[in-house]
Amino acid sequence: MTYRLLLLIAIFFASGGAVQAADQLLYFESQGIMGYSSELRKTIYYSQNPDAEMQKPSVGFDYLKRFSGESGDWGTFALQARAALTVNGLDGADSIKWEPQVYNAYFKVRTPGPYVWVGHNRPAFGLGSYLDSHALLLRTLAIQGFGYDRDWGAGLSKDFSWGDVAATYTTGSGMPVYARGNSMAASRISYGVLSRDNYNIGFSAGYGKTLDTMGYNLRDPKAQEMRLVGADFAILRDRWEHRFDILAGTWLDQDTYAMMYRIGFNVDPENRLKLEIQPTYWKQGFDRDWQAAFCASSQITSDLTLRLMYQYDHNTTDSSIIFQIYFYKLVL
Repeated sequence: MTYRLLLLIAIFFASGGAVQAADQLLYFESQGIMGYSSELRKTIYYSQNPDAEMQKPSVGFDYLKRFSGESGDWGTFALQARAALTVNGLDGADSIKWEPQVYNAYFKVRTPGPYVWVGHNRPAFGLGSYLDSHALLLRTLAIQGFGYDRDWGAGLSKDFSWGDVAATYTTGSGMPVYARGNSMAASRISYGVLSRDNYNIGFSAGYGKTLDTMGYNLRDPKAQEMRLVGADFAILRDRWEHRFDILAGTWLDQDTYAMMYRIGFNVDPENRLKLEIQPTYWKQGFDRDWQAAFCASSQITSDLTLRLMYQYDHNTTDSSIIFQIYFYKLVL
C-alpha cells in the first residue's frame, strides 16, 4: 500500500503544476452485494470470491479532472477508490474486515503522437482493455483470473480513423505492487470504432513474468512465465450486444486456453432493462472448467441500477444467485 500511495502522490503533484483551468467530475459510488451459494449452503456477500476485488459491499468515489490549454485538453487525472467490506465464510464462520481498494489512478497526457499514461490502468490485452467492468457482475477473462483488470505501470494509445493501437508495460501484479522480478508487456491493435461503427475487432499479445494474485493477496511469491495471444470483438446491432474474448498460450507457467462469449439484449429502446447470458470455458495445465451465467440489469434511475445474476460452475457444481444494488451519482 505504501508504494501505491507514493505513486499516487507523485501523480497528483505531477498533474498539479502549471494548470490553468480544469473540468472536473466527482462521483459518489456505493453498492450492496448479497447472494446464496449452493456449495457453501449459506449467504454470501461477494460476486466471485472473498479475496477478489470485485464485487463486494463498498462505498467510494470516482474523480476525473481534465487539464486544458489554448489548444484544448492536454491531460487527464483519474482516481477511483473504494472501501470494501470483505465477509469471508469459505472455511467456516464469517470473518469480516474492511479493505481500501484503488482502481483507476493514472495521469494521461496527450502528446503530438499517442496518449501516454502512468499509474494504475488497464493493460492493453483483450476485451478488458476497453470494457469498463468495475461495476458489473459478469466477468471478463481478466477478472476471471487470466490477466489483470488493472495493473501498475505505463502505457500509450493512438486512435486512427480505422481503429486504435495500444501498448502497456506494467508490473504484472494487478491490484498490489510488488518487485519480485515481475513485469508484463502487452499490446493490442483493433479495427473499427465501437461508438461509430458499432463494432471493434482486436488482436492482442503479451509477454513477461507475472505474479499470481487475487485482489490484494499474493498467492505465490515467484514470478511466472506469461506468453499469451488473444482475439476479441464487440458488436452492437439494434438492441443486441455481442462480446467475445479468447486467449491462448502460457499463463503462470502453465499451458492455458480461455474463452468467453457474452450476448446481451436490451429489452426496451431506452436500454434500461438488459438481459445477458455468458458461457466461459478455460483449461490451465491439467485443470479445466466451464461456467454459465445469466444476468438481468435494470436501471431504475440515472443513478441507481439493480442487477441479479445466476451462475453455475461445472467443477464445483455450485449454483449461486447474486443480487446487487449499485448507486453512482455525480456530486461535483
